[in-house]
Amino acid sequence: MAKQSILGRISQLLRANVNNLIDQAEDPQLMLDQLVRDFTNSISDAESAVAQTIGNLRLMEQDHAEDVAAAADWGRKALAASNKADELRAAGNSGDADKFDALAKIALQRQVSSENEAKQAEPTIASQTTTVDALKKGLDGMHAKLSQLVAKRDELVARSKTADAQGQVLDAIKSIDLMDPTSELGRFEDKIRREEAKVAGQQELAASSLDAQFEGLDDVTEQAEVDARLAALKAGGAAPQAITQ
Repeated sequence: MAKQSILGRISQLLRANVNNLIDQAEDPQLMLDQLVRDFTNSISDAESAVAQTIGNLRLMEQDHAEDVAAAADWGRKALAASNKADELRAAGNSGDADKFDALAKIALQRQVSSENEAKQAEPTIASQTTTVDALKKGLDGMHAKLSQLVAKRDELVARSKTADAQGQVLDAIKSIDLMDPTSELGRFEDKIRREEAKVAGQQELAASSLDAQFEGLDDVTEQAEVDARLAALKAGGAAPQAITQ
């Protein structure tokens, strides 16, 4: 059950769709941080359990190797006892020969027992080996998934910071638009233009007044000449000559 539970947890974590989790999260960065912690903790737990499973498998393999070695050793002892019995019997010592044959049987019984224990352990060892291989593969997948999560989180953090910076720039641009200094310059320019126009008007008005004064002076000169000519006529003189410039 423990091994099945470990495999089940590994399979569940490996099937996790990171993109879907991000889409459903209110705060993707916090969610990814939590996922990284969960994966890290799960990997640590799984590694501990897998290490224990591997340790148990190695113990079974050692016991199997010892049973195989014991069977071989008991086989050698049985052969040695049987050969000794044959030698004694050939020498006419049947009593001692029977004793060594009995020892050979005992050795063969031990051999059979050791062989049976080794055979009984082999299916379990094969099954455990398959399980350990699956657990190792699952752990490799979890490490790859963790790397993916960390990369995704780092990418998200970088994109978030970039978005924040862009938002700050846009806010600054909006503030500039709302408090556009060029509009103030435009109003100031309009004020200057109005002042310039006023001065130009004053200059034009002053010029018109001066022209009028000179025109008045011409009128006075002309009237004086007329009066002089009239006086000359009354005096009986000839008409005065026109004044040349």
